[in-house]
Amino acid sequence: MKFSELLEICKNTELELSEIILAQEMIETGRDPEKVKEYLKRLLEVMIEEAEKNFGKRFETLTELTGDNAYKLANVRPKMMSEFNYVATIVALSMGESNASMGRIVACPTAGSCGVVPGAAYALWKVEKADFNDLLKAFIVASGIGNVVAKRATLSGAAGGCQAEIGTATAMASGLLTYYYSKDPVKVGYAAALALKALMGLVCDPVGGFVEVPCVKRNGNAVNVAIASSEMALAGIESVIPFDEVVEAMYQVGKALPESLRETGIGGIAGTKSAQEIVEKIRNKWNS
Repeated sequence: MKFSELLEICKNTELELSEIILAQEMIETGRDPEKVKEYLKRLLEVMIEEAEKNFGKRFETLTELTGDNAYKLANVRPKMMSEFNYVATIVALSMGESNASMGRIVACPTAGSCGVVPGAAYALWKVEKADFNDLLKAFIVASGIGNVVAKRATLSGAAGGCQAEIGTATAMASGLLTYYYSKDPVKVGYAAALALKALMGLVCDPVGGFVEVPCVKRNGNAVNVAIASSEMALAGIESVIPFDEVVEAMYQVGKALPESLRETGIGGIAGTKSAQEIVEKIRNKWNS
């Protein structure tokens, strides 16, 4: 299913985009839309629960390369960020660090990108006092965006670089925000396209192969890309290239990336002198 086909159904029916996405899931998989909705509701509940529990906490992670980033940000007064961005960023970092410490997360769409959508959703919940049912509809739309990428490209960093993971999560979060505020499926598509284009070509280069550096802080950065992309779409800024074509371009770029830049821990920042020294220290520590 292409996103453009979902838009066409929206034009020809009086159904909301969230309802169309659930119906399409039934057509493709045979799954009961109500059961799918209940499942997504549970995922959203877990996101909010974990964001509340872990907001700005310190974490003990496997390599100790991360663990106090959310804590540091939560204990300063932001100089430039709005309250919305600030809360979203802290949650994005907290979820990434929770994942690195083997905590409970929702892989959305992957574990390495688990902070972006929760950051956006929790900021709506906490700052905007969002109605849960409205938030759920927006989350269903986000899941539909992720499903389009999964079906037409890839969500795997090993296959397509971090653009497939963080990039998709950012498109999903931007679509979620845009649908919550506008209920406009066309603007949702623009927001998702703007977000994914902003991260086109992003490589997957975890230091030592661990989902800690640069993954955690990328979540914090990416949720702000999602917010900015949504603001632009809500203001009437359009993506010249349709979302479906952006997804296809992302897939082609991912296939063109050398193996060293696709989750192998070889290239990018993982191949820097400092990264190699860090990995050697970790190896010596574990062997001692």
